[in-house]
Amino acid sequence: MSAVHKAGFVNIIGCPNVGKSTLMNALVGERLSIITSKAQTTRHRIMGIVSGEDYQIVFSDTPGIIKPLYKLQEKMMQFVITALTDADLFLLITDVFEDIQLEPSYLAKLRATNTPILLLINKIDVATQVQLEEKIVAWKEKLPKAEIMAISALQRFNIDKIMSYVIDKLPQGDAFYGKDEFTDKPERFFVSEIIREKILLNYKKEIPYSVEVIVNSFKENETIIKIQVDILVERDSQKGIIIGDKGSALKRVGTQARKEMETFFAKQIFLELFVKVDKDWRNNEKRLKNFGY
Repeated sequence: MSAVHKAGFVNIIGCPNVGKSTLMNALVGERLSIITSKAQTTRHRIMGIVSGEDYQIVFSDTPGIIKPLYKLQEKMMQFVITALTDADLFLLITDVFEDIQLEPSYLAKLRATNTPILLLINKIDVATQVQLEEKIVAWKEKLPKAEIMAISALQRFNIDKIMSYVIDKLPQGDAFYGKDEFTDKPERFFVSEIIREKILLNYKKEIPYSVEVIVNSFKENETIIKIQVDILVERDSQKGIIIGDKGSALKRVGTQARKEMETFFAKQIFLELFVKVDKDWRNNEKRLKNFGY
């Protein structure tokens, strides 16, 4: 065994929809972060742990950087602000098509930091060389200290290169977590995230953003996991939309979520879903705290 052990926190930051969660899952090799084409899919800070014999990397996926419109979004941005203060290395992800719209205050924080920044320009599999070169020039001006790498998180292009770079930059230190752990989140968290992803995929407009998923019970035995979940919405009209005609929409979400959970947990799943109205939960400080924000 190598005499020197390295360990550190690598925080993935960027605007919505640039591929943060896809990158996180590619780096960790597990499907920890839910992925949809909608903005604000990630609401929490999710850690993914990668361990080797002589290193441990604790990756953090964070919500996309936005201007908050309500309390829930303010709480989401708190996760990002924390991520800007406790990293050993930043992976700042953008893509070839994104106008450089990173909030000026966040850009200023990154300019001022002494923490190494690896700027990843994503989605190069669907871009031209000219588009890529233009972005590199623009970002070099914005963040002169950052190292820049072109990637495709979806096609796993340059993922090995990122890993080599990260391991090289890690500080010396002992592991923070057990070498067999791959996340800091409990099983219930992934149940709620899988259901929330299916809601994001199956409903339009404001509905997915008005929803919170609460796991009331998670009972596991050798062959089956029995799970009972409340889907909270803000208004009675939203409850009707979530349930759908004769329960058809809710049944579709339940079936899709159950199948994915059976893959994730490698066990049979019995899933019960209930829809409840919790008026204006997104702006209720106490409720948000209860939900882990």
